[in-house]
Amino acid sequence: MVALSVVGYPRIGARRELKKVVEGYFKGHVPKEDLLAEAKKLRKIHWQVQKEKGIDLISSNDFSFYDTFLDTALMLNAVPNRYKEIGLDQLDTCFAMARGYQDEKYDVKALEMKKWFNTNYHYVVPEIEDGVEFKLNSSKVFDEYQEALELGIKTKPVLIGPFTFLKLAKIKAAGKKYFDYCDQILRVYEHIFNILNELAVEFVQIDEPKIVMDLTGEDINNFVRMYEKLLPQKGKVKVILQTYFGDIRDIYKEIVSLNFDAVALDLVEGEKNIELIAQYGFPGDKLLFAGLINGKNIWRNNYRQTMEKLQTVFKYVNKDRVVLNTSCSLLHVPYTLKGEVKIAEKYKQQLAFAEEKLTELSELRELLQEGNYLVNKKFIKNAQIKKEKITNKEFYFEDVRTKINNIKDEDFIRKPSFDERIKKQQEILKLPFLPTTTIGSFPQTSEVRKLRRAYKKGEITLTEYRQKIKEKIREVIELQEEIGLDVLVHGEFERNDMVEYFGENLAGFLFTENGWVQSYGTRCVKPPIIFGDVKREKPITVEWIKYAQSLTEKPVKGMLTGPITILNWSFPREDISLKEIAFQIALAIKEEVMDLEAAGIKIIQIDEAALREKLPLRKEDWQKDYLDWAIKSFRFVHSSVKPETQIHTHMCYSEFADIIKEIEAMDADVISFEAAKSDLSLLDTLKEHNYSQEVGPGVYDIHSPRIPKEKEIEEILLKISQKLDINKVWVNPDCGLKTRDMAETVPSLKNMVNAAQKIRLKFKG
Repeated sequence: MVALSVVGYPRIGARRELKKVVEGYFKGHVPKEDLLAEAKKLRKIHWQVQKEKGIDLISSNDFSFYDTFLDTALMLNAVPNRYKEIGLDQLDTCFAMARGYQDEKYDVKALEMKKWFNTNYHYVVPEIEDGVEFKLNSSKVFDEYQEALELGIKTKPVLIGPFTFLKLAKIKAAGKKYFDYCDQILRVYEHIFNILNELAVEFVQIDEPKIVMDLTGEDINNFVRMYEKLLPQKGKVKVILQTYFGDIRDIYKEIVSLNFDAVALDLVEGEKNIELIAQYGFPGDKLLFAGLINGKNIWRNNYRQTMEKLQTVFKYVNKDRVVLNTSCSLLHVPYTLKGEVKIAEKYKQQLAFAEEKLTELSELRELLQEGNYLVNKKFIKNAQIKKEKITNKEFYFEDVRTKINNIKDEDFIRKPSFDERIKKQQEILKLPFLPTTTIGSFPQTSEVRKLRRAYKKGEITLTEYRQKIKEKIREVIELQEEIGLDVLVHGEFERNDMVEYFGENLAGFLFTENGWVQSYGTRCVKPPIIFGDVKREKPITVEWIKYAQSLTEKPVKGMLTGPITILNWSFPREDISLKEIAFQIALAIKEEVMDLEAAGIKIIQIDEAALREKLPLRKEDWQKDYLDWAIKSFRFVHSSVKPETQIHTHMCYSEFADIIKEIEAMDADVISFEAAKSDLSLLDTLKEHNYSQEVGPGVYDIHSPRIPKEKEIEEILLKISQKLDINKVWVNPDCGLKTRDMAETVPSLKNMVNAAQKIRLKFKG
C-alpha cells in the first residue's frame, strides 16, 4: 500500500486554543502547568486526527509555543548571553528571545524576525555570537516523540537542517561565516542521531528548504560536505531530506548521490523537480516523498491533474518507492472546514483546509490502488466540483475586466517628478523637521473587540456601532494631539485586520469564521479567499477618515492596504493569473484613493507590507514573474492623484536590500520601513543606493512589550542622521500598534516624540 506523509500540522488548534493560553500566560492569568497541559492536549488531538485519517508518517516536534526555528536555536544552545544572564528557565528564555524582556534589572530587546521564505509566516532569526558553544540544550524533540508513542503513534521527528539553520541565522562574530560553524553544529546533530537510535526511531525528517533557492558553488560544496559527514552517523534511523517552496535544480544531482533514505520534493511550487527526475533519474534505493497536496492554498486538489502528474513520476520512479506527501507544512492553511456554517455549500465544496487535505491524501491513495481511477465516484465528484468553479459566473465583472484591459503605460506614471511634488507638499502640510507619526493602527483593546462582536451578533444596531467607533476615533485623535504627534491616524478601530477588512468591503471575496493561520508567535490572521473578480462597489474608508480629519487641524492620514499585500495575504484564486488579480485589486484601491483625495485628505498611506513576500525564490524569475507587475499595480493605485497629495507606504519584516531600486520605483513620496528590530541594517542599503524619497525607518520594535527609553530613541535617530539626509527622515515605530496595549503604547510614543524634539533642537537649535 502507498504510504501517506504530512510535512507538518497547524499547531494553534481549531479555535486558536494555543494563542489564547500562551497570551494568558504572558499576562499572568495562566499558570505554567496549565500552559504545558493545554499544549500536550493539542498535540494529542493533532496526532490523533492524522492517525484517524490514515496518515502513516506523522510528524512530531512540529509543535512550538512560538516558532520552531527559535526552538532549534535553543536546542543547539545558540542563545545570546544577554538572554542567558536573565536567569530564566528554557521556556521563558524562549519567550524573552522572541518578545524581549524588561524589568527593574534587565532591558533586553527581542531577536529579529523575518518572513519564512515566500509565506506570511515569520521566523525568529537566531544570533550566533562569538564564542558560541553548540551543544544539545533541549530534549524537546525526544520528549514529543515519546509522548506520541505513549498514545500508540510512532511519529517521524522533524528537525530544521544544519545548512538551513546556519544560512538563515545572523552571524554576529566578527570575521566569521556560516561555514565556520559546520563542524561544531554537526556534532550536535550526530548526538541527536545517537539518541534517536536509542529510542528506535524509524524515520527522521530533516528540513532543508534553503536549497530550493539560488546556491553558490561554495554553498553546494558545504552542503555536500556536511551531509557526507553527518549521514554515516545516522545508524538505523532512516533520514528524509525534506524540501519545499520550490525545486532543487542547483543541487539535485548531488542530493540523489548522498546517502539519504528518502528525498521529499515539492511538486506543486517545484514542478521543475519532475523535469529533474526525468533528466537525471532517481535512485532505486531511495524513497521519493512526492509533495502533491498544496500546503499553502485552500483550494480542493484537482485529482485529474495530480494523477496525471503521478503517472509522469511513475515513468522514472517505481510506484512502491513513492510516498504521497504534502508540498510543505500545513501550518500555512487553516485548521478545518468543520464549523464553517456561514459559507454556502457551493463555495465550501471548493475548499480544503488542513484536516480536509488529510482526506485528499487518503483519497489519492485509493485512486492509485484502483485499476481505472477514472470511474471512481470520488474522482468523478472531484472533477465535477472543479468544473463548477471554472464555470461559476457569480463574481464575473465584465466592466472590471474591460478597465483592466484598457490600462495604458501612462496610467502607471505619476506626474510631476518627486522633487517637484515634495516642494508643493511641504508648502501645504507645513510639517516640522523630523515629523512624527505612527504606522496606522492603535491597540485593538478588548473593548474594541467586544464592540465588534456585539455588532456582528446583532446585540447593537449599526447606528450604535458607528457612533461607538466614532467615539474611539475622537479619543485617539485627542490622545495623539496630547502626545504631540505631527501627523495623526484614526486608529483603525473599525478594522478586524488590514486585509480582511478591505476584502469584506469588496466584491469577489469569501470569508471564514475560524480560518485562522499563524503569522508569528501568538499572532494569527484570517486570510480572505479571493473567489472571483474583485470590484469596489462603494467607498470603504472615506467616512471614517473624513470624520477623523474634522476633529483636528493636523493632517490625518488616509489608511489603505495596497493591492499586492491584499493579494499576498489572501488565498488567491487559481483560474486566472496573479497579475490579473493584482490589477483588479489595484483598480479598486485606486478608486478609494481618489475619493479620499476628493474628501480633502492630504496624506494617503497605501501599505505594501507584503511586497516581497511572493517574490520568486530564484532571482532569474524576479522581473518576469513578479516585480514588473507588482510595482506597476502600486503605481497604478496612486498615479492619478494631485502633486500636493502626499503618498506614503509601509513595509516590514522582509529583506529589502536587493530590491531597493524597485521599491524606489514605486514612486511613493514617503516610505516607512521596519528598522529597529533589525538593528537599522537597512540604513546602509538606503545610503548605498542614494535613496531619493523621504523615509521613516522604524525607531522602536512594536512586537515586543518593552517600552523604549527616550535616550535609546535619541541614539537611534543620531545613527540615522549619520546614514541618511536627516531632512528627509520621518520618525515612527516599526509597524502598526494593533497588537500592543495602551499601557505600552502611550509611554513609547511619548518617548519617541520627546526624542524627536530633542534631536530637532540639536540640528536646528
